Amino acid sequence: MDMAEQMTMMMHGLRGDLKLREPMSRHTSWRVGGPADRAYFPADLDDLAAFLSRVPPGEPLHVVGLGSNLLVRDGGLRGTVVFTHGALQRLELAGDGTLYAEAGVASPKVARFASVHDYHGAEFLAGIPGTIGGALAMNAGCYGSETWEWVTRVLVMDRRGVLRERDPRDYEIAYRHCMLAPHASRSSGQDEEWFAAAWFRFERGDGAAARERIKALLSRRIASQPLGQPNAGSVFRNPPGDHAARLIESCGLKGHRIGGAVVSGKHANFIVNEGGARAADVEALIAYVQETVGRERGVLLEREVRVIGDAEEVDRA
Repeated sequence: MDMAEQMTMMMHGLRGDLKLREPMSRHTSWRVGGPADRAYFPADLDDLAAFLSRVPPGEPLHVVGLGSNLLVRDGGLRGTVVFTHGALQRLELAGDGTLYAEAGVASPKVARFASVHDYHGAEFLAGIPGTIGGALAMNAGCYGSETWEWVTRVLVMDRRGVLRERDPRDYEIAYRHCMLAPHASRSSGQDEEWFAAAWFRFERGDGAAARERIKALLSRRIASQPLGQPNAGSVFRNPPGDHAARLIESCGLKGHRIGGAVVSGKHANFIVNEGGARAADVEALIAYVQETVGRERGVLLEREVRVIGDAEEVDRA
């Protein structure tokens, strides 16, 4: 059986779209990255579950939202990439007063939805450029709030396509960190699972005031961040008691360039693609910033962005 026949059999009865050799540069906010062997764009949550149940055991599997916190190397990704944005889009008020959002919903959309329904507390999500799935996975935050402060429970899916609910006690949660706790990992029997949705309990309040705060936060973001150029948001976590941007700027690194990748002159914790950058340029610049700040300031900056894939194209014949 050739590859085309295998793909036809695998897709029987599914409603999504399967593509081969899909360039990841189309799906990352840095606009860099080599091709994925296979890319699946599910129709909805049920279709995703059906697809995952057919992925062979051991097949490398990556789940990607908007690609806003992700660097894919130039050699691309082996295995299959699943894209949640555009598919896992349900956003609604639940009967218990919580707000239900699937993993593919953009975080700013949740902020606006909450304010329209007279809830407040979600405004910070307007400053997070990724999806709810990504916000959960890294406990994303800004402007004094973090994602998991508001989560009452989550829906997760394992690589067999099986769904189950979990609550925050199943996770070790810290600054820019979320990991399944050992007791929860043992009970599930699964090494891999991904966030499919979450229920948030925001506070009832003045929706108009919440919308005004969103506008103010977005104005602040526009003024302080290089949103007009491809970037992945903050590259490094803030070290305890300090700010990564301050440390980077104090080393004179604003404007430092490797290939098409440049430390932003507007915000030192951003690396922008000024045109023609390769993933290797971005990764080399990340390493250079880490090495320089470590040498000159004695602080090892930790990456906030996730780096995956092969450095060079491999022969898969």
